[in-house]
Amino acid sequence: MAASFTPPAGKEFLGHPRGLWYLVFAEVWERFSFYGMQALLVLYLTQYLLLPGNLEHVAGFGAFRHFLESLYGPLATPVTLAAAITGLYSAGVYFTPMIGGYIADQWLGRTTTVTVGALFMVAGHFLMAFEVAFVAAIACLFIGVGLFKGNIASQVGELYGPDDLRRGTAFQTFLLGVQVAVIVAPIVTGFLGEKIAWHYGFGAAGVGMAIGLVVYRGGRRYLPPERPRGAAAKSAPSPKLTGRDWATMAVLIALLPILAATAIGNQEIFNAYLLWGQQSYNLVFFGETMPVSWLVSLDAIISAATVGGAILFWSVYARYWKEPNEIVKVAIGALIAAGAPMILALASATSAATGGKVSLMWGLGFHIVNDVGFAMLFPVGLALFSRAAPRQVGGLFIGIYYLHLFICNFATGKVAGLIETMNGFDFWAMHAAIVAGGAVALVVFAFAFGKLLAPRTEDAATRTAAQPAPA
Repeated sequence: MAASFTPPAGKEFLGHPRGLWYLVFAEVWERFSFYGMQALLVLYLTQYLLLPGNLEHVAGFGAFRHFLESLYGPLATPVTLAAAITGLYSAGVYFTPMIGGYIADQWLGRTTTVTVGALFMVAGHFLMAFEVAFVAAIACLFIGVGLFKGNIASQVGELYGPDDLRRGTAFQTFLLGVQVAVIVAPIVTGFLGEKIAWHYGFGAAGVGMAIGLVVYRGGRRYLPPERPRGAAAKSAPSPKLTGRDWATMAVLIALLPILAATAIGNQEIFNAYLLWGQQSYNLVFFGETMPVSWLVSLDAIISAATVGGAILFWSVYARYWKEPNEIVKVAIGALIAAGAPMILALASATSAATGGKVSLMWGLGFHIVNDVGFAMLFPVGLALFSRAAPRQVGGLFIGIYYLHLFICNFATGKVAGLIETMNGFDFWAMHAAIVAGGAVALVVFAFAFGKLLAPRTEDAATRTAAQPAPA
């Protein structure tokens, strides 16, 4: 039997436990540091660190390059090398949290693991100020995000009792903070990094993370108590998995590379898109050149609107017609998303025909179409995995779902480097074909495994009675 819920210390603030606001503040700064770094990384690498005269000063880079080439093959130019580093860094955030969660559950506990993760990230960002320490900086950031990310989200759910309906609002507030950080971070770090000096941008991310850590530790008494770890955490055995459960899990895992294919146009925003955009967009306004990293902020603003629009659309649709199931919705989202890279392909063709740079209106069209598609891809896919996975492994499959973004970002580390050898039209048309191919595969899965992934009456009753707390 589960232990009784102990309310967190302190009076509530704005209708929620005080601990929520400490967690939101810490997560905002962690996401600020992560997206601030991600918006600058590929630009910093191609325009500074990987150029002759600078690369030779990086300690341990030979071994690091050998490791990258064991994964991606020969990386002969700064662009291919930068694409590989950026892809691997972006992929890590979707894989290492599973390891961080295990460390917290078995050994350190949530608070200590989050604290250690934040310290690693602070160190990583400040080490970025020194070319010689670049490899060590990347390693620190890689470890830090893994220890921090999943464990702080788990603490949000643990602030509320099992029947407390405020939990949903708490997670919405938590994710709203993330969205704000995604919008603001590239604006701040992009301006500092591109307009003043690269190290100022990375330093700003480090200062922000340090502030988040101080506030997080300052609010410790308002956070959830640590759960039992290791053997002490074991409870009554869960029901055995059935044959249908195993088949469902196999289908969900088989969906991962397909979902990765549908996301590749979106994930290129942090990699090849920034390089292409800097070369292809007219970014001069009133005599000043806009930092290309601000395109990441533009995408985040549009994304916030399109997620809300998708929710509203399906709410209205359901009043008059029967809603399609999740996998069909995801396929529709993928078909829409495939149109986004085609807009960039057409922009590339226009640029080649005129010999000049194209208007940012092409970019606005790309971001709108991409984010409409992604609003139906990512959250609906998450809902599918959350509902269809057997209850005994529901939390695990939420982590497994994020692996499709690990696969996707890892792949962009190779694919993004092709922008150096392919013309713009072919490069982005290839992305559109990959996303569209994923959409077709999803339709095939919907016909082949729709009944297996469909809601089960007995599951609905069980989940309503014993819905697990979000993690």
